[in-house]
Amino acid sequence: CGRPAAGGPAAQTGATTRVAPTAGNAGGLLWAPSLLGRDPQWLKPATEFINSVVFYAIRINDEISMPVVIVWLAFAAVFCTIYFKFVNIRSWGLTIRTIRGKYSSPGDPGEITHFQALTAALSGTVGLGNIAGVATAISIGGPGATFWMIVMGFLGMTTKFAECTLGVKYRDIDAKGKVFGGPMQYLKKGLAERGLKEVGMVMAVFFAFMCIGGSFGGGNMYQINSATTQFVNTFCDEGGFWDNNRWVFGLIVAVLVGAVIIGGIKSIGAVTAKLVPLMCGIYVLGALAVLLTHIPQIPGAMGDIFHGAFHDGAVVGGLVGVLIQGMKRATFSNEAGVGSAAIAHSAVKTRKPASEGIVALLEPFTDTVIICTMTALAIIVTGTYKESGAEGIQITSDAFATVLPWFPYILTLAVILFAVSTMISWSYYGQQAWAYLFGRSKGVELSYNLLFCAAIVVGAALTLGQVTDFSDAMIFAMCVPNLIGVYILLPVIKGELKDFREHADKIDRGE
Repeated sequence: CGRPAAGGPAAQTGATTRVAPTAGNAGGLLWAPSLLGRDPQWLKPATEFINSVVFYAIRINDEISMPVVIVWLAFAAVFCTIYFKFVNIRSWGLTIRTIRGKYSSPGDPGEITHFQALTAALSGTVGLGNIAGVATAISIGGPGATFWMIVMGFLGMTTKFAECTLGVKYRDIDAKGKVFGGPMQYLKKGLAERGLKEVGMVMAVFFAFMCIGGSFGGGNMYQINSATTQFVNTFCDEGGFWDNNRWVFGLIVAVLVGAVIIGGIKSIGAVTAKLVPLMCGIYVLGALAVLLTHIPQIPGAMGDIFHGAFHDGAVVGGLVGVLIQGMKRATFSNEAGVGSAAIAHSAVKTRKPASEGIVALLEPFTDTVIICTMTALAIIVTGTYKESGAEGIQITSDAFATVLPWFPYILTLAVILFAVSTMISWSYYGQQAWAYLFGRSKGVELSYNLLFCAAIVVGAALTLGQVTDFSDAMIFAMCVPNLIGVYILLPVIKGELKDFREHADKIDRGE
């Protein structure tokens, strides 16, 4: 969802060289609570504990370790792909026809169209990680990391299909037509059908708590903090008004985000349907400009990718290290298996749950296979990942600047759009989890929205290393109960897929 990597996103973006304001001045936000000061130490024990659990790593050698959470997510992607007989490769035509609404009716239950559901979920995953995270993976693992990133992007499509099918299958729709869906619902109701009612309820509550924490941190405060820093460093002077009053930028963004999220998923879907194509288009055009200018270097870059992916010089060290970096980038980018996107996809207008699962296949493909790959190619053909001292966003910015000297301004716009879109989607994820725990009243919903917007203002002004590290761990902790639920409910998903295919075949035959 736009975080370059877990366990220290603030330190790994490489977006800037200037340090955000300290707790003393808090970027002009004099009233900010001191406990949210620069890198709040009171949170450090909890951060270290949850990171040690969620990101527990298996040591490969003295330099390389494999986080167990990556193995957990990767195994699920491989298993689901085989179990569903490569539905991610065999369903392209069906996916496109479904997005176009061929198999839906205006009177179908739900709140948004297939396309709006897709863009709402994409806006939560296409983000800063596509810019900074890819550069970090290549700078550490070399060009070969790109290959494994693409592989995991393809495999993650099936995991996303499975969880989004369940999201629609077990959603609740109230008397006013408002949808409440996601892993909270299918863990509770789906596992109850399997005789695991108590287990399902506990896992649903755990998931909801983790989702709320992630929505305020990685889905909000980290996003606005990175966007604000990029804005200040590109357009403003150090020590100037915007630098000393970063909270003002946060307040402006909070008003814009608040205006969108107050309308719920219908408003979010309408905005993301326009915002996601715009921001992706801007970024892809920039990448294409770089690639077209370096056409002679592209074959060599492709060769570096394949050679690096299977380099036999150091099978235990080099190959495994490259593979890990590619897998990390893909799983951290598209969140397949985390369960967050199933919340947005649950609001779709359909009577066939698997129809939205089929649409969700495009999410990891767009996020990882297309956007991340274009970023990687631009970095490799320009060679900026070899620059000493450059990290994260700076590597990507330097790559684009070799062709477009003014690209840092476009990159800043892309960063802001990516950050805003991520916040919009994660506000919905967190609000749904909030409603699951505290009720579905208007007052409960308003309380969450106000807290979320306030966090934007605070997040713009403060350095939040501990906060974002903690929330990233919470986000990836969501994958544990989510994937357990997916495994248990695999027969349900298979039955829904069969039902939708039969439904689609009848319509295709004109029956």
